[in-house]
Amino acid sequence: MQISFFKRWLSYLYPVVLEAREGTHNPYLEVALSRGRFQLNTENAIYSFGDLYTNFFKSFQQISLDERDIKEVLILGFGLGSIPEMLEKNFHKNYHYTGVEIDEEVIYLADKYVVKHLKSPIELVCADAEIFAATCSQTYDLVCIDIFLDDVIPATFEQVDFLQNVKRLLAPEGQLLINRLSFTPENRKSNLVFLNNTFLKVFPDGSYLDLDDNWMFLSQ
Repeated sequence: MQISFFKRWLSYLYPVVLEAREGTHNPYLEVALSRGRFQLNTENAIYSFGDLYTNFFKSFQQISLDERDIKEVLILGFGLGSIPEMLEKNFHKNYHYTGVEIDEEVIYLADKYVVKHLKSPIELVCADAEIFAATCSQTYDLVCIDIFLDDVIPATFEQVDFLQNVKRLLAPEGQLLINRLSFTPENRKSNLVFLNNTFLKVFPDGSYLDLDDNWMFLSQ
């Protein structure tokens, strides 16, 4: 979508709301232009923010993308498409993406504002990520999980069974990244419980990156 120079200029002073919609699973969705980037917001959370979605940006810097043979990327919780956008524009990577998103309105907004302007091949699937992970037969070199309803991770995606299905989707040298919030002491306590009671049971060599407001869990 083409944005006027004036709106882009204003966006460096304050966020410019471009569109607001009611999602099929999110009561409120808002696309804003902030610091020249498209931002997808819910009532209490930021779902996407281009290369300023720094939790993934910093993680991609840490995992040495240039040393990995990545062709197929799976994104569970696609949002507006920050992950393929930053990998293409900032890391200059040419990957094939499968984006799974349960909210039809989020897919509509992603296609309208980001996806159609990228060169990378992107297949968007409107589906429940739990069902997708349980039934998909393809494997992926990089799997990114960024699943929230507003600012809450549904309990389904904190279970061993779900992670075992995700592990099955990883190629032999594949890398998994899971985004979790760490704004509050409660968030951090929940992250430690997830790490010790769930994540390390499925990925014994796993670890996490403390990125201030987010923790990023890595399978290796």
